[in-house]
Amino acid sequence: MTTPTSRNARGIWLMVASMAAFAVADVFVKISASNIAPAQTSFLLLAGGWVIFTGLALLQRAPLLDRRAFLPVMLWRYLAEGVAALGMVLALANVPLSSVGAILQATPLVVTAGAVLILGEVVSWRRWSAIVVGFVGVLLIVQPGTAGFNAAALWAVLAMAGLAGRDLTTRVAPQSMAGAALAAFTMTAILPFAALWCLLSEGAILPPVINWPVVIAMSGFGAVGYLLIIASVRAAEVSVVSPFRYSRLIFLLIFGMVFFSERPDVVTLLGAAIIIASGIYTMWRDRLSKT
Repeated sequence: MTTPTSRNARGIWLMVASMAAFAVADVFVKISASNIAPAQTSFLLLAGGWVIFTGLALLQRAPLLDRRAFLPVMLWRYLAEGVAALGMVLALANVPLSSVGAILQATPLVVTAGAVLILGEVVSWRRWSAIVVGFVGVLLIVQPGTAGFNAAALWAVLAMAGLAGRDLTTRVAPQSMAGAALAAFTMTAILPFAALWCLLSEGAILPPVINWPVVIAMSGFGAVGYLLIIASVRAAEVSVVSPFRYSRLIFLLIFGMVFFSERPDVVTLLGAAIIIASGIYTMWRDRLSKT
């Protein structure tokens, strides 16, 4: 029999794997956005995801004509995903990887509040305390109000809000709907808006030259991360798995140093350490409370 503890543990590992895949995709999105317009990068990313998810749904024989795709919760999910995609691409185009990763770590705090207010989940004061401490670590990294704060980082804040909304709506979306179909419906809904963004900002949907290896990589890793995060929030309580979004920061710190010569300062590293500690503590408290 599957116990709540084992389901939560599975959800946690799925979330960490998802964050690793997303971090790799972020690297390729940043590379793409440095060579072509962010709008065109967004369109190629979403188009690649649509091809992958539609193909997977067909292989799984999941219905792609489903009335449930028009449920209110699904429409809210499409909106949240579109906001997240817009914010992420613009943030990655203008802000260091480590800074983007740091700001995204506020997502668990927003998701936890939403899980309590909307989904009725119960969160202990100890878990709340750990998440708040993690948010303090985020503030150390972002350093708001200082000369080092980049206004373009607000795009990452927008992405954070979208990601939180996506997680919450995924939790209450029809559980019998295959993950690939869920993703395909989402890509279908927001792809036209990405095309419109391209036309309004660049006058063309596709750039004159496309770096296909980069497009395939960012779409492929993004698709893997997408499917894993759907599996994660369906496998466990949102308030349990959400703090493990923090692992994305670790991956992005490493990738930023290796691929983009980013050198986080001592305060940034201290903030990252606090975030890691809060995530580990949250996992430990959850396991302890279930034994």
